[in-house]
Amino acid sequence: MRILERLEQLYAIGGGPGANRPHPSAAEDEAHALAARWMGEAGLEIEVDPDGNLLGRAREHRDLWVGSHLDTVPQGGRFDGALGVVAGIEAVERVGAGSVVAFRGEEVGCVGSRALVVRGEALPSAFLELHVEQGPVLEQTGSPLGVVTGIVGYARGELVFEGRAGHAGTTPMVGRNDALVSAAEAIVRICDAARAIAGSVATVGQIEVEPGGVNVVPGRAAISVDARAPDSRRLEQLIDAIGFEPTQRVEPVEMNERCRTALREEIAARGVPVVELPSGAGHDAGILAAAGVPSGMLFVRSLNGGVSHSPDELSSEEDVVLAVEALTASLRRLAST
Repeated sequence: MRILERLEQLYAIGGGPGANRPHPSAAEDEAHALAARWMGEAGLEIEVDPDGNLLGRAREHRDLWVGSHLDTVPQGGRFDGALGVVAGIEAVERVGAGSVVAFRGEEVGCVGSRALVVRGEALPSAFLELHVEQGPVLEQTGSPLGVVTGIVGYARGELVFEGRAGHAGTTPMVGRNDALVSAAEAIVRICDAARAIAGSVATVGQIEVEPGGVNVVPGRAAISVDARAPDSRRLEQLIDAIGFEPTQRVEPVEMNERCRTALREEIAARGVPVVELPSGAGHDAGILAAAGVPSGMLFVRSLNGGVSHSPDELSSEEDVVLAVEALTASLRRLAST
C-alpha cells in the first residue's frame, strides 16, 4: 500500500530507534522536501508559506484543507502526524480538490499553525485532520475510527513546598519537616482530584528537590502540574481542586458540527459504528478551531494499548485504509456543499 510505504520512508529519516524528526532540524526539512515531491507527483501546486508550512493545492476548492505535521518527538512513532499528511495527499489527489498542509513544529507547541492564525488572511474555510488516537479508547471499544468532539484544555504550573533541611541520620522522624513528603502527599491529592472529575487527567512529570543530597532531609521541593479537562467548567473545577495558580492555560475547543457530521456519516456509510470522543492531546486542528476555522478530526485506532510517542506506536493496515476512505469521502462531501 502506497501510504504505508511512504510512512516507512518518512520513518527512516533521521535514523532510529523510532522516528527522529524534531523541530527545527535537517530531518524535518528532509521530510517536508519528500512530502513536497509526493505532492508534485499528485499534480498539486506546491507552496511554502512564510513560516515554513508546506501546502499542496489542487485546482478546485483550495480553501478546504486536510493535513497534519511531519515533525516528531525524539524516538517517536511512525504514524503520529505523518499519517495525516500522507493520507491528506492521497485524499486531495483522489478528490481533485482541496489543499493538503504539512505544518511545522506541532510537537513543540504547534509552531506552524499558530503562526498561520496570527497572519489570519491565509486561513482556510475548513480543515480536516486525520490522526492516530494516541490512546486506548478505540481499541477498548473495538472501533477502528473515531470522530473527535473537541480538544481538551489544559493548565500548567507548579507547586512549591518548603521544609527544613537536616541530616538524614540524626534528624528524628518525629518533628521532621520533609518538603518531599509534603510534595508526595500533594501528588496523591492531584491524582485523586482528577479521578473525581469525569474526563479529566492530571500529571506530575517533574520534581526538583533541594539540597538534593542522598543523606539530607529535603528542605524544598517543587513539582510540575499538568491538568487537562474536556470543557472550561471542568478545567476550572480541576484547578480549584488541585489548588494551584497556572502559569499557562489553554481553553478547550469544540470541533465544528458540519465537519463532525461529514465524518460521522462517512464512517457509518462504511458499516462502522460511529464513536465520538475528545482528544486529550493538542493538535493543529485545535489551533485552527480556536481561531474560528471550522475544523474536524478523525482518529484511527491505536493498537498496543494506545501507546504513542514511541517506536511501539501501531495502527493496522486495515484501519488506515478505512480511515483514508472516510477522509477522502468527507473532503468530497465538503467540496460539494
